[in-house]
Amino acid sequence: MTRNLKILPILCFLILLNLCIRTQAELFTAIAEVEHLLETHKRIIDDLDHYIDKEERRLATLKRHLNIYKTEHERAMEDIPNYLGNPINAFTLIKRLTTDLDHIESSIKIGTEYIKNITMNHEDVKYPALEDLTGAAQALTRLQKTYNLDVKDLAEGKLNGVAYSTPMSAGDCYELGRALYNERDYINARAWMMEALRKYEEENVPYPFTEVDILEYISFSYYLLGDTRSALEWTNKLLAVDPKHVRAKGNVPHYKKSIEEEEARLRKERRGETGSDEPKEKPVEVTETDSYAKERSAYEALCRGEMDIPVAVSKRLTCRYLTENHPFLRLAPIKMEMMYLSPDVVVFHDVLSDGEIEQIKRMAQPRFKRAVVHDPKTGELVPAHYRISKSSWLRDSESETIARITRRVSHMTGLSMDSAEELQVVNYGIGGHYEPHYDFARKRENAFSKGSGNRIATVLFYMSDVAQGGATVFTELGLSVFPQRRAAAFWLNLHPSGEGDLATRHAACPVLQGSKWVSNKWIHQGGQELLFPCNLEYQEEGFVRKILRPVPKTSR
Repeated sequence: MTRNLKILPILCFLILLNLCIRTQAELFTAIAEVEHLLETHKRIIDDLDHYIDKEERRLATLKRHLNIYKTEHERAMEDIPNYLGNPINAFTLIKRLTTDLDHIESSIKIGTEYIKNITMNHEDVKYPALEDLTGAAQALTRLQKTYNLDVKDLAEGKLNGVAYSTPMSAGDCYELGRALYNERDYINARAWMMEALRKYEEENVPYPFTEVDILEYISFSYYLLGDTRSALEWTNKLLAVDPKHVRAKGNVPHYKKSIEEEEARLRKERRGETGSDEPKEKPVEVTETDSYAKERSAYEALCRGEMDIPVAVSKRLTCRYLTENHPFLRLAPIKMEMMYLSPDVVVFHDVLSDGEIEQIKRMAQPRFKRAVVHDPKTGELVPAHYRISKSSWLRDSESETIARITRRVSHMTGLSMDSAEELQVVNYGIGGHYEPHYDFARKRENAFSKGSGNRIATVLFYMSDVAQGGATVFTELGLSVFPQRRAAAFWLNLHPSGEGDLATRHAACPVLQGSKWVSNKWIHQGGQELLFPCNLEYQEEGFVRKILRPVPKTSR
């Protein structure tokens, strides 16, 4: 398998859809794990080729039996008494309805059990579970929302107008819509059911579901979203196809009653008959929901690369060779690019070799587990829906390569590695992402209370190029850093006082196309007292820097 294989999220979803069986789960959380499904896919192709060959021979036998049945039945119907009066005919008729029929039934049963066994019972390959199907469905909707993708384009295998994969079938769209409906994502479920309906009408292919099933999902999605009028409209379309549909017939009077009650309420409001005193005006307050929506909007715009840092900042940014921090750098200086100032965000270029990257991958992948986050209340590590990836940890003692990379981090940053964490290796899954977060522990959290202080700095190595998406974005700064293989991003998470710097809030954007590999080196406060001393001012954790607003790229 080619190492640089780029797997589209849509292709991943189709593979999961075609192979989904209730076995092991969480394959969707790392593209490297999904790659193994191609081996399963190839195994099933080979098995089906073999099965079809056997099936064609078996069907030839069944057709021969059928022709005999038809021929003999036509002869019997010409003169039933004369035909059955022949003892040979009577015997062969009974034989055809006993032993011959048993043989036919056995042949059919053997065929269905054979295909079930070859597609389910291979122990040496991986199969996805229903959780993977749901995860892949949610990933597609996440990509759709973040990158403003049209559902119809996605269904046709297009990203930003370019066809990258095979169009999805009506069955694919239906299963995707059903998975989202079961997760109570009714808006996206309805959109995909609409596509399923369009393709169902175009394809004219038999499916285990009908047009009525699709229409029922659409109508009830409208109802669950509070649009009773549209629910009634689509229910009437359903009844036009199947006038005897029991649930639809029962829903119509309920919908009509709800609409009448809503109209009566609106008429009362227009007449001022609210039955209560006029509401007093309340001062407008910025709620937590408003703050989240604002950050979410900024995050998605940064992921799409639509924002730029202001000229007042960008004109002061420089590129240079780093030669300080360690004498070795005078012999082998590191290319250093400033991405932001105060707080400083730096990208070091060409600090990993291709050989080092491949060795890290080989060591990390066999021990991959679902990536976790610190629970702010307990300090324990737990999985989270807002972080979709798999990770593992590599110690310096395991390999000279890992130890050498740790020494390089010390040279790059000028910080001590005495309290640094092990190297964390991460591969992001289908639409893999990590929503806005801080790398340091807030005061109310106890994530690092047992260690050597808080995380003072982050070094993020990019071990792959990503065709589309996958940027590291700083939502407070308006900065997007797109992955470049062999480069590393570096920033300080804490003020000189040791308190957390809220301006370093960042996120990993969903991967739209490609496989994103990164590795993290988190450095803690222990051992940095003389290397990163406090200054004369004390910054509280809530200290807010004066940060210039980012500007839309189209405004320049």
